[in-house]
Amino acid sequence: MNKRGHVLNALLLSIGLGYILHPSGDIETLRTIAEVSVPVVLGALFPDVDTAFGRHRKTLHNLLVLGVFAAWPTYFGNLHYVWIGILTHYVLDILGSKRGIALFYPFEKEYNLPVGVPVSSRYADAVMLAVTAVELIGAAIIIYREPLAQIGLQSLGLL
Repeated sequence: MNKRGHVLNALLLSIGLGYILHPSGDIETLRTIAEVSVPVVLGALFPDVDTAFGRHRKTLHNLLVLGVFAAWPTYFGNLHYVWIGILTHYVLDILGSKRGIALFYPFEKEYNLPVGVPVSSRYADAVMLAVTAVELIGAAIIIYREPLAQIGLQSLGLL
């Protein structure tokens, strides 16, 4: 997936999460979208920083990086939602591209699924939209069906 696809995915995901968390469509929905969109977009762009140093789709495209950003808010109280952007970046690179990513870097093996398309494909946007829809369905199921997720969202003041 290219940068444009990652940013569009993050923006659409942020809008969808805003409506999943506050479906009324009022000012609270818009506030949630605003709160979620910046960190999710930044998180979606972060893994590709490894093009400036290291090895692309290896150095910052792995589970250790995701784990650090997922745990960060617990210990430091900031950077909430950045991990969502990073996770969706990984999902797009695994599902939406031919190459895949090295999830267990420094082990070099790259993981992908055979449904991916080349970055330059005319189907890249369609794949991105399909992945975004699946991500939003998954988020809705987690948020509305899992009691532990609801407790966590209530403690963050999101429900």
